[in-house]
Amino acid sequence: MFGIEILNNPFINRGTAFTKEERNELGLNGTLPIQVQTLEQQAIQAYGQFLSKTTDLEKRIFLMNIFNTNRTLFYKLMCEHVVEFMPIVYDPTVADSIEQYNELFVKSQDAAFLSINEPENIKESLKNAAGGRDIRLIVVTDSEGILGMGDCGVNGVDIAIGKLMVYTAAAGINPSQVLPVSIDNGTNNEELLNNPLYLGNRHKRVYGDKYYDFIDEFVSAATELFPELLLHWEDFGRSNAAAILEKYQDKITTFNDDIQGTGIVVLAGVLGALNISKEKLADQVVMTFGAGTAGVGIANQLLDEMIRQGVPEAEARKHFYMVDKQGLLFEDTEGLTPGQKPFVRSRSEFKNADELTNLAAVVKAIHPTIIIGTSTKPGAFTEEIVKEISEHTVRPIIFPLSNPTKLAEATAENLIKWTDGKALIGTGIPAANVEYKGVTYHIGQANNALMYPGLGLGIIASTATRVNSEMLSQASHALGGIVDPNGPGAAVLPPVSKITEFSHTIAEVVGQSVLDQKLNREEIKDIKKAVAETKWTPEYTSLKIK
Repeated sequence: MFGIEILNNPFINRGTAFTKEERNELGLNGTLPIQVQTLEQQAIQAYGQFLSKTTDLEKRIFLMNIFNTNRTLFYKLMCEHVVEFMPIVYDPTVADSIEQYNELFVKSQDAAFLSINEPENIKESLKNAAGGRDIRLIVVTDSEGILGMGDCGVNGVDIAIGKLMVYTAAAGINPSQVLPVSIDNGTNNEELLNNPLYLGNRHKRVYGDKYYDFIDEFVSAATELFPELLLHWEDFGRSNAAAILEKYQDKITTFNDDIQGTGIVVLAGVLGALNISKEKLADQVVMTFGAGTAGVGIANQLLDEMIRQGVPEAEARKHFYMVDKQGLLFEDTEGLTPGQKPFVRSRSEFKNADELTNLAAVVKAIHPTIIIGTSTKPGAFTEEIVKEISEHTVRPIIFPLSNPTKLAEATAENLIKWTDGKALIGTGIPAANVEYKGVTYHIGQANNALMYPGLGLGIIASTATRVNSEMLSQASHALGGIVDPNGPGAAVLPPVSKITEFSHTIAEVVGQSVLDQKLNREEIKDIKKAVAETKWTPEYTSLKIK
């Protein structure tokens, strides 16, 4: 690699920071302005340009241009401004980017695009996209079930790219060792199919054996090419997500962020809330509103934790109720998914079972102490419903998690007001502090980004061969125990501004769990040392050009 090739490689390009000696050695003389800048100077210059952009989407496009040309500079900026940049490069601005993906497309951001119609090209495509890099982490999506947006076809690759940005900024996963993967399985989104600029397969989604055979071939190729791989599944549809996870979780190092990641961060928030209220999980009545992949994953994680705390499984299941568009899910509800079936109730439990077809009626019948929204139904947690909940529990735990903002079940401000400051709240999107009756309430964001970066770093650093429920539970307890529960208006989860610190803590806890269970592939004696050595920092180091 020489001259202009280096400037076009974002993993090694450093632009104006190449020294005079490097320019001589690498054939870069005359390709750059004469002055040599430091990384710090480049970051100041770039941040000034960032601030000049007037909309969040313009800011995202600007940052993606830096990402496309110089990864070190991009992550230097993001690490210095993580709270400011997170909602720009990922949720919620990524939604605008996805909606306009075809119109804005310039570069693929080094993603691998796998077509359902070309299974014979899977291995070659992965190899080409990796470009000889030592891939340790893949985020793969088929974009059928993007929370708040639904089926986004090939446009959803931006989710995988954004997730990997957060992995690096929050936990120091080496950006040269990650690979976003899009499985282009077609789309059922008519707007995309009718868009002449759409860049994906122009046919309906494929289901059944052909789809699962393709996933099989992808997993086989990925694990063969990258033997130290952690495979992260993202935004698969509810009909496929759980089935895929169940098939591979005992065979390779893998997890599904929507099923497990969402579940463990919500569990961490619930544990944080219970630290504040001084109550026990075993005494809670849990309702999930929205019984898709995320809702089921949350219920499973809370159920698993309740059992871990000593409640027999049969008894623990009695604490859970699942509500979807049909109302409370019963044994005879039509169209139940495999994930929903373990949480259904019997109609004989209720005198008015036939009336439990909407959230308000179910809340009145059940009196939940914990209610979690993944419904994408804006304003679903009405004042009437919230007051009904708060009448029957001293400190209701209410998590309106749907995002983006326009789809949230309630606002933190309203929840504080409607419960007279008693609600313990976790939101799916960033929420400002709420001032109420002289108290400043800090609102925890139950964002998967609080959890999966540290989880991933711990798994990679410990050379884990599997991801299991024990590791996930340890991660939840680590995150849920970080916040001081005794201050007035305490948050149930730590702030995103501390994400790099607690990601490191979570990584050490998860890594130690791997070692304790003897699930490490390589011998590791000191997990703290292993985590520290695995972390990448955005700085220019000596180049080793082949």
